[in-house]
Amino acid sequence: MARTYAIPDIHGRLDLLDAALEMINVHSGEEPATIIALGDYVDRGPDSCLVVERLMNWQSSKLDLICLKGNHEWMMGAVCNNLAERGWWEANGGGATLASYGGLAGNCLGQQLVPQAHLRWLADLPFMHVDEHRVFVHAAVDPMVPLDQQNERTLLWKRYPEGSSVGHGRRHVVHGHDAHLRAPIVTTGRTNLDAMAWKTGRLVIGVFEDERPGGAREFLEVVGLATE
Repeated sequence: MARTYAIPDIHGRLDLLDAALEMINVHSGEEPATIIALGDYVDRGPDSCLVVERLMNWQSSKLDLICLKGNHEWMMGAVCNNLAERGWWEANGGGATLASYGGLAGNCLGQQLVPQAHLRWLADLPFMHVDEHRVFVHAAVDPMVPLDQQNERTLLWKRYPEGSSVGHGRRHVVHGHDAHLRAPIVTTGRTNLDAMAWKTGRLVIGVFEDERPGGAREFLEVVGLATE
């Protein structure tokens, strides 16, 4: 049975991303599969530039990679294109991203450091991926709005109310964004995978069977170094 693996917020932790990709490669065996990265590749952790390059240059004969946009990619693109204040980005971890591109916070402008190829890649990332049984998105979807009419802010920034179990119609929603030390948080309608991996060192990967509705068949965990 075909599988989809969902990787939540990496936030500059290349060590966790590489370990996750290798774990998925082994777990999937000889079968082709899809990997969906749920956004927030940059900020906070030390290796945002290398994480972006790793995802941009992904090649595999059996594992297809779909990268979604998170709110941190949106912030980075907005600041580097002079559409938002740099201080706002830096306050949310952007200083670490600038450092990963060779700059020092307060001294260099993002658009002078980040290659245009990276900015184009970030700008072109899709907001969600929909298959027969699930919606994969960075933050959330509005259950009352058709999927093709969703608001960008909802997809990138919304947090579900605590205890909410709503999905989208018959589809299960798979997301990150809302960091929780007890992740994965699983309800009948949605799964939150974000365990604040950049800080805790624990990255949770959801394993979904494409022909089976509902939540994950199982979860894989990458455990790396925690940071202060």
